[in-house]
Amino acid sequence: MATESSSSREENVYLAKMAEQAERYDEMVEYMEKVAKSSDTQEVSVEERNLLSVAYKNVVGARRASWRIISSIEQKEEGKGNEEHVSAVRDYRAKIENELNKICEGILGLLDGHLIPSAGSEFKAGAERREASENTMAAYKAAQEIAATELAPTHPIRLGLSLNFSVFYYEIMNSPDQACSLAKNAFDEAISELDTLGEESYKDSTLIMQLLRDNLTLWTSDMQEQGEDQ
Repeated sequence: MATESSSSREENVYLAKMAEQAERYDEMVEYMEKVAKSSDTQEVSVEERNLLSVAYKNVVGARRASWRIISSIEQKEEGKGNEEHVSAVRDYRAKIENELNKICEGILGLLDGHLIPSAGSEFKAGAERREASENTMAAYKAAQEIAATELAPTHPIRLGLSLNFSVFYYEIMNSPDQACSLAKNAFDEAISELDTLGEESYKDSTLIMQLLRDNLTLWTSDMQEQGEDQ
C-alpha cells in the first residue's frame, strides 16, 4: 500500500506531466520542485530528473527569448535617441533578468539542499555509487550550463556552483585534474571581470574566489606530492 508521501509524490509527477502537455512550465517547475524536495527520503528517478530538466529548460528558455527581444528593442530605441523609451525598456529588461536570476537560484537551491546531498555518493558502493555519482554529475552539468548562460562569471551563485562542482570532482569522482581545471577556469574568468562587480555582491564573490584559489593551491600541492611518491 502506498504511503501518503509516495502518493503525494506520484500526484505531483502526474500534475507536472499534465502541466507540460498544457505548456504551463512555471507550474511544472512548482510540481517538480515538490518532488525534488521529497528526495531526502527517496532519490529522484531518471523520469523525475528528466521532468525537472524539461521544466527548468522551458522556463529559462522562454525568458531568454523575451530577453533577446527586449534587448533588440532597446538597441533600436537607442538608435532613435529616444531616452524616455530606452529607460522604460531597460527597466523591463532588468525585470526579466531578475526572474532569470531567481530561476537559477531555485535550481541551485534544489541541488545544494536536496538533490546532491540525497545522492550520498561517498557512502555507497559499486553500481549504486556509480548511478548516484552519474545523477549528481548530470544535475551539476545542467545547472552549470544555465549559470554560464545567464550569470556573469563574477556572480556569487555561478562561483559557488563552480566551487561545489570542483569539490565533487576531487572528492567524489577522484578526478583532481578535472577539479583543478574547473576551479582555475572559474577563478580566471571571474578575475578578468572583477572590475564589473557591484558592491552588493563583492564580498560574497571575492570570498568564494578565495576558496577556489585555496583549493587549487591545496590540490596542486597534493598532486605534486603524489607524483613524487610514485
